[in-house]
Amino acid sequence: SLLFLWLFNFSRFVPLEFVLSNTNLAMAMKIHGSPHSTATMRALAAAYEKDVDFEFVPVDMGSGAHKQQPFLSLNPFGQVPVLEVGDLKLFESRAITKYIAREYETQGTKLLLQEGVQFAHMAMWDQIESHQYEPVVSKLAWELFFKKMFHLEPDTAVVEENEAKLAKVLDVYEVRLTESKYLAGESFTLVDLHHLPTLHYLINTQVKKVFEERPHVHAWCKDILARPAWAKVVAMQKY
Repeated sequence: SLLFLWLFNFSRFVPLEFVLSNTNLAMAMKIHGSPHSTATMRALAAAYEKDVDFEFVPVDMGSGAHKQQPFLSLNPFGQVPVLEVGDLKLFESRAITKYIAREYETQGTKLLLQEGVQFAHMAMWDQIESHQYEPVVSKLAWELFFKKMFHLEPDTAVVEENEAKLAKVLDVYEVRLTESKYLAGESFTLVDLHHLPTLHYLINTQVKKVFEERPHVHAWCKDILARPAWAKVVAMQKY
C-alpha cells in the first residue's frame, strides 16, 4: 500500500518506532467534561496514569452546555465525560477508562490484569464497585459535598441510611484488603482507580470515620489518594 511504501522510505532516515508512534498525531485525544464531575475525574485519572497526551475541553455544566448542541452531538444523553479520538466518540466513564487502559497498554501504569484468576478478581471487583459501592457513595457525595455548593442542606435521613449501607460494603472491602494490597490483587488497577473521585469528596466529610474504622480500608484509601496521577486530576479543579 502507499502507506507501507511511505513508512518504508521514511524509516530509512527516521527510526521506524518514531514513525509508528507519531502516525496518530493528527488524532490527538480530547476529553470533554468538568474537572469537578466524578465521572470526568475517573477518565482523567486513567489518562494521567497511562501517560497519555490529551486536550481537556471544559464543558460549562452550570450554563447547561452539556444539554445543548454541539455537546449533544458527542453524547446524546447529555452527560460528561466524552472521549474523542478521530472519528471515535466514546461516553460512559468506565468505558473510557477501559479503552484508555487497553489502547495504551504498553505505556504508563499497567491498569488491566489479563491472566486467569487475576482477571476474574478484577472483573468481579469491577462489578462490586459499580453496583454495591458507587450507588451508595454517590448519594453521600451529593448530600455531604455537592449540596453545599448549591447552598442546600443535606437530608440527614438519606445520609444515615447510606452511611449504614457504606459500612456494610466496607466490611467486605476490609476482608478483601487483608488478603491483597489492592482490590484485584497486588497491583493498582482500574478497579481501585474507579473509587477515587467519590473517595476524594467523602474523605473530608463526616463519613470519613467509616473508612478510618477499618485499618486495611484506611491504608488503601491513603495509598491510592496519594498517587501522583491523582494529584494531577485534583490540581485541575483549581483552574
